[in-house]
Amino acid sequence: MAMAPIRLGLDRIRQQARLAPGRLSRSLKANGLGDQAFLRQVHRFERLLAKLLAAVLSVVLLVATAELVITLVNQLFGGSSNWLGDDMTRFLDQILALLIALEVLQNLTAYLRDHVIQIELVLITALTALARKVIVMPEGMLKTPGELAGLGVAILALSSAYWLVRQSHSSRSPTRREPASGFPEPDRSPQPGDAAQG
Repeated sequence: MAMAPIRLGLDRIRQQARLAPGRLSRSLKANGLGDQAFLRQVHRFERLLAKLLAAVLSVVLLVATAELVITLVNQLFGGSSNWLGDDMTRFLDQILALLIALEVLQNLTAYLRDHVIQIELVLITALTALARKVIVMPEGMLKTPGELAGLGVAILALSSAYWLVRQSHSSRSPTRREPASGFPEPDRSPQPGDAAQG
């Protein structure tokens, strides 16, 4: 006889446990914390963070460009520059670093515009970074055959990936981003054969 109340209690707990997810879901939706509302908040946070990163990167690009111009002017008027040697290499290194930062900024703006990470831009940025390593060859980098072979393999892998992505995009049908326009008006000007018929 004592077991009957315990069984009834356990049955009630099981029944409430089955109903709890539905109640919890309704309670969350009523308080504005449902799936769609949560996803909207995450999307809003992503866009805000991307805007903040784009603004910070823009400031860094402006400061770095100003610093590059000031350094260039000082070296030009200083007259002690070796433009066929190390100074040229450092200048190219700084320009390529600015181009890489500019490509990262393009990645951020493309994400803000389309809300999609564009893999082509990421691959181009990585190829530019590797090209910078090959063109400039930083002073601290050992130029052993193994490291050069590694750079070559990385460049081939990224180039192949970029080619595959381009091939997959070209095989798809193009998507329209602008509204469709009407058909062009037919040409109603008289044709040379029309005079003979009339």
